[in-house]
Amino acid sequence: MKRLSYTTINSTAPLLGETIGENLRKTVEKYPNNDALISVHQNYRATYKQFYQEVIHLAKSLLADGVQFGDRVGIWSPNRYEWTLVQYATAEIGAILVNLNPAYRVHELKFAINQSEISYVICPVKYKTSAYKKMLEEVDENCISLKKAVYLDTADWENLLKKGHTISDAQLEEAIAKTDFDQAINIQYTSGTTGFPKGVTLSHHNVLNNGYFIARRLEYTDADRVCIPVPFYHCFGMVIGNLACTSHGACMVIPNDSFNAEKTLSAVEKEKCTSLYGVPTMFIAELSLDNFKDYNLSSLRTGVMAGATCPEEIMKRVQSEMNMKDVTVCYGMTETSPVSLQTKIGAPLKKQVATVGTVMEHLEVKIIDPETGKTLPIGKEGELCTRGYSVMLGYWNNPETTQQVIDASRWMHSGDLAVMDAEGYVSISGRIKDLIIRGGENISPKSIEEFLYTHPKILDIQVIGVPSEKYGEEIMAWIKLHQNVQCTEAELLAFCKNQIAHYAVPKYWKFVNDFPMTVSGKIRKVEMREIAIKEIVTINS
Repeated sequence: MKRLSYTTINSTAPLLGETIGENLRKTVEKYPNNDALISVHQNYRATYKQFYQEVIHLAKSLLADGVQFGDRVGIWSPNRYEWTLVQYATAEIGAILVNLNPAYRVHELKFAINQSEISYVICPVKYKTSAYKKMLEEVDENCISLKKAVYLDTADWENLLKKGHTISDAQLEEAIAKTDFDQAINIQYTSGTTGFPKGVTLSHHNVLNNGYFIARRLEYTDADRVCIPVPFYHCFGMVIGNLACTSHGACMVIPNDSFNAEKTLSAVEKEKCTSLYGVPTMFIAELSLDNFKDYNLSSLRTGVMAGATCPEEIMKRVQSEMNMKDVTVCYGMTETSPVSLQTKIGAPLKKQVATVGTVMEHLEVKIIDPETGKTLPIGKEGELCTRGYSVMLGYWNNPETTQQVIDASRWMHSGDLAVMDAEGYVSISGRIKDLIIRGGENISPKSIEEFLYTHPKILDIQVIGVPSEKYGEEIMAWIKLHQNVQCTEAELLAFCKNQIAHYAVPKYWKFVNDFPMTVSGKIRKVEMREIAIKEIVTINS
């Protein structure tokens, strides 16, 4: 009988049966004088004792301002120290933090506020081209649940903090006593490739344990200092970043309000960070800096690369030139808090670049036939499913959509195509819906991307399918070249000739400086297709 694509792993460490607040208190007792949170761009520093005092005071302030257990509190902001204070303060009193994408405009904002019935929003007045206060005022009359907005960098924030003095320790303890680790603590809206975004609802148990076990794989101790340039509004920042740190007494370092390659490396050097996070495009940007060699990165040893598969050459350079010998790769989705699989320190290079690692402790992973639901044999491609403590409570106020992705046995269906090898390592081969079907041929965009990445002039590449009357779909490649090089479509066609199947050679080529991306660094292929379709219509008309 063939071995099936199913794997699980136990751990010498049990799951944490406690709230985020309880876990933070234990860390503060152990490491009161350790650096807890540093925001370089705000010149803010706090030890664990100071951080905890500020969290507790903010929790009291929110209670004094009318925030109650179960209320939805929106945080609409780029990365800054106040974001982290709000994350932990709301968890203390059992309010549900709703992460609002800093890039939201009026339409998305109104939907999120109404869908989760947000009553309280904390945000800056504005950020870059986003006028947050103006947008909130614009949606106010259409959002009946919204009672109050508190604006950072104004007297609002200071006035809120003054109210904390009116709440006694006994009153705070009464609020804390209502909390339980299985209760909802966070709502995050998925980008929603079709229809409206869905509010992924996560508990203390979901996110605290995921952060804790990710940190164990990274071998974090209280001596680690973690540079977090990825956004807090996404699980990468608030779970893999913040909760991984606070569950081990490590230091959270915020290099800037949004990703900036120079400021990230500067923060690593200045704060002697031992770990650095990012999606592959972030590491590519850092390595591509003209003055890259000027930064002292000798303090680094590990980090997390997630969000997309890393090309082998980039991984080699991250390990050697950035001193991140123990970098790991993570895979997951917001619905699984987020990480289901992670490479282990010391894994062979091929496993690090060709796979997303092995199943996390206390979780189960299987690969199924998307049509029949049957678990497939080892080596067969199918849909990746995850089961265990990390699977979300559900989509907020959306049981029908929840039932479409979480089956009767509590398996979360990812929509990702994957293959498991005999050692339990999983390779992601693409999205079920990303598959390009050209003239009856099933074509994986990832396989074309990997091949074209070997061209010496190509820095990064994304492949998509675009509509075709003759074949159903045609292939289009978006190409980002190395600095100061020239390349032509003819040159790339010649490079493909006799190297990949004729039907896998892109028909359309587009040279770009950047790709459309989410704030969390994921490539928005949906937007790429929309742009491509308009351009192709123009070309063909």
